[in-house]
Amino acid sequence: MAEQQAARRRFGVVVLGGLAAGTLAAVAGNQAWVSIDDGGTGDAAFASAVSAGGDLTAPPVTATALVLLATWGVVLVSRGRPRRAVAWLGLLAALAVLGFALATWVTRPGDVSDELRNLDVGVGRTLWAHVGVLAGAGAVATSLLAVRGVRGWPEMGTRYDAPAGAAGAAKGVGPSGLPVEEQASINLWKALDEGRDPTEDPGH
Repeated sequence: MAEQQAARRRFGVVVLGGLAAGTLAAVAGNQAWVSIDDGGTGDAAFASAVSAGGDLTAPPVTATALVLLATWGVVLVSRGRPRRAVAWLGLLAALAVLGFALATWVTRPGDVSDELRNLDVGVGRTLWAHVGVLAGAGAVATSLLAVRGVRGWPEMGTRYDAPAGAAGAAKGVGPSGLPVEEQASINLWKALDEGRDPTEDPGH
């Protein structure tokens, strides 16, 4: 019992950490990663610099972070081999988040500076650039923990699966997912609405 409780606690901590890192990376990717200082030359010059510098955000970071968040959602509701496969997919997505974050952090200020070389402005990194890299690192760390520990994590019970076929009928549930008695009542009223005698054998 103690081991199960410890496994549940680890499961909760890792999943919450992974979701937090993925969400933070997705938000950070939509923010400006490069700051442009107009040096007091005036609003018009500053607006011109921002326009010439292009997009200062990191869209690839947001895109891969959203994929990562989707894998965490699947891990929560799946079981067995599919769950382990999705955990590995989440690790690949996390590595992509960190890779894009590092690439943007390293190259984007220089790219913007080259684009604005004819303007007297200063270019630097914003706080969001650092947050994005840290979130990517956190995403990789939690995804690694997920890959290592997913086999021992608690799984959603089979009672949450949709009943189907003979298994559903054995539990008193029809193919539509409704109890057999309720489905029979619905069929009775449907037959009356269509002007058929529900007591007649459909084969005659």
